[in-house]
Amino acid sequence: MFSVLSYGRLVARAVLGGLSQTDPRGGGGGGCDYGLVTAGCGFGKDFRKGLLKKGACYGDDACFVARHRSADVLGVADGVGGWRDYGVDPSQFSGTLMRTCERLVKEGRFVPSNPIGILTTSYCELLQNKVPLLGSSTACIVVLDRTSHRLHTANLGDSGFLVVRGGEVVHRSDEQQHYFNTPFQLSIAPPEAEGVVLSDSPDAADSTSFDVQLGDIILTATDGLFDNMPDYMILQELKKLKNPSYESIQQTARSIAEQAHELAYDPNYMSPFAQFACDNGLNVRGGKPDDITVLLSIVAEYTD
Repeated sequence: MFSVLSYGRLVARAVLGGLSQTDPRGGGGGGCDYGLVTAGCGFGKDFRKGLLKKGACYGDDACFVARHRSADVLGVADGVGGWRDYGVDPSQFSGTLMRTCERLVKEGRFVPSNPIGILTTSYCELLQNKVPLLGSSTACIVVLDRTSHRLHTANLGDSGFLVVRGGEVVHRSDEQQHYFNTPFQLSIAPPEAEGVVLSDSPDAADSTSFDVQLGDIILTATDGLFDNMPDYMILQELKKLKNPSYESIQQTARSIAEQAHELAYDPNYMSPFAQFACDNGLNVRGGKPDDITVLLSIVAEYTD
């Protein structure tokens, strides 16, 4: 398992140190900046074999959490495993994509209200990379603008996010599929395969913007979670989250990831993936063994 220890502890101290009943700058919190307290957990599909890749990766999944003075930004990506049949490590594409997004945020080369721009710039850098890179990946980027208190998102494929307020899902991403089990994806193919390998533009990502409130819970994850846990199960686990401390968030993120991992290997469980397969005329039952990445965040007051 992997958790965003260094980042999460830093932000937890910064954010929780600024929590108060009223904001000193006036307005009962209306004039304060918001920030995210984030923790992560996950499993690679080969976890049982003891294989854990270096960096913020679970199997072919990758993720990042980054801070800038104007926004908190996080993302997840799911490398397309089919490339392994051609001798390509799928985690290289997703990992490089997320590391590039993280660097752009830390360098301030982004606009908080335009998360698709982060994906576009990162993807263009990958295309121009001097070191050959092949592969495909879904991607989901979530940006909290600290001052405007708005969340800006971009989701390409079947990774995604949901926002929970008062125990109910108030916002969630829309899954993008070309057809069953074939999500939208960014791709780099060898020249001889261009036009044959499925490849979508970053501009095809579904983009949303909406206001958030203090205490909102934001869960961002790859399809390994959503294919194995329906919303009601996720909400049950989120009820255990009692405070915005990093330790509490990390514990809940771990609990969600562990339950999804267990369900993925249950042959008698009718998973959301199995139900979707049946809806498409396939006789499928059980969980879906897959890489699982979970980033769990709470919106809290932020002060420097």
